[in-house]
Amino acid sequence: MTAALIGFAIVLLLVLLRLPIVFSMGLVGTLGYAYERGGSLLSERGMKAAMSMVGRQITDTAQDYGLSVIPLFILMGLFVNKGGLARELYAVSNAFLGHLRGGLAMATVAACGGFSAICGSSLATAATMSKVAMPEMRRYGYADGLSTASIAAGGTLGILIPPSVILVIYGLLTETSIGKLFIAGVVPGMLGILFYLFAVRWTVWRNPAAGPAGERADWGARLRALRSVWAVLLLFFLVIGGLYGLLDFYPLNLTFSPTEAAGMGAMGAFLIALSRGGLTVSNTLEVLKETSFTAASLFSVLIGAQIFSNFVNLAGLPESLIGIVTAYDVSPFVVMLMILGIYILLGMVFESLSMLLLTVPIFFPLVISLGFDPVWFGIVVVVVTEISLITPPVGLNVFILKGVVGDVTTGTIFRGVTPFWAFDILRLALIVLVPAIVLFLPNQM
Repeated sequence: MTAALIGFAIVLLLVLLRLPIVFSMGLVGTLGYAYERGGSLLSERGMKAAMSMVGRQITDTAQDYGLSVIPLFILMGLFVNKGGLARELYAVSNAFLGHLRGGLAMATVAACGGFSAICGSSLATAATMSKVAMPEMRRYGYADGLSTASIAAGGTLGILIPPSVILVIYGLLTETSIGKLFIAGVVPGMLGILFYLFAVRWTVWRNPAAGPAGERADWGARLRALRSVWAVLLLFFLVIGGLYGLLDFYPLNLTFSPTEAAGMGAMGAFLIALSRGGLTVSNTLEVLKETSFTAASLFSVLIGAQIFSNFVNLAGLPESLIGIVTAYDVSPFVVMLMILGIYILLGMVFESLSMLLLTVPIFFPLVISLGFDPVWFGIVVVVVTEISLITPPVGLNVFILKGVVGDVTTGTIFRGVTPFWAFDILRLALIVLVPAIVLFLPNQM
């Protein structure tokens, strides 16, 4: 246990020294595994065992069919972006909410929720919606803090509302049903949208000038806007309906595995973007290149995390934690609060995926031994991860927005986003105290 804790501390130190997380986890995991196998840090026997483990881990990850779902969902999100569906989602949200004080910010949150249902990435959601929503909010005189905060917070929904890449990775790491994880994310995702709308209302209640009311659209304009989002609804129904057997009737008789659903979603998004003239040879190649780069980055981090996980498991850290909790008879609820506290602290240093890959192999065996549901824990972890995307000093969505918008300081965005992550803490408390919020839909499957 001592060796594992030292290894964990070294990983934290290396990350703070700006060494990429994949190299930090891979290096510490390899040397730690060699130490455990050989009895000393650089023994020949230990290093041979470590190199064998690393080679096997790289090969197994590259050949894992289940992981093919990741690049397919990334590809679907990028084709959706090229098809201009984000702009249509924003238009329909604006038609119904734009006339309210803070309505454009609320429309942004709602559009982010809709885009998340066909994207699966928080960073892609935030980057895309910033290009669509930010010019409109500036045209109506919205404060930069509220404008950027609604985009940054709304973007976090991309990793919770299905399909979600991070839920896929959690399911593969823990051998939990991806289908159940997806359906479990629906109600917490809807709660997230609702609470973010409350955050907008709170902001404009305290400072009415931050979000002036826009023009009211008549019902004709609203219906026309609704008709324009048929492609979004069709794509979502194709992916989710096929995954849960909603298309299993004559003459379709379609039921998809997660990988097949991702493939159908990617093809559907491609056809929609192609039919709308959003694709050329050059930007199709650009989409394929970006998908390859993003998938390769995710796979690299995953391999590094699995190498570190092998060291931690060999050192016996999960078993030691279970033994400590059992020996001191600590309440399971208290243990869960401690784990959540660790996640919130780590979220101030790590980006979301790295945090999940680093901690789940350590905490998951303990959580299951205490009788918690693996699907519920997965959603809790993702909600905590959402919070980390908008909290200082390493709120990744904030820095993505800073890069896209350019002329707004990170301090302005962090101040604007404070009510949003405060409501996120409230949502997390509800999910922890009332697990049925997460488990009701999976239990009906």
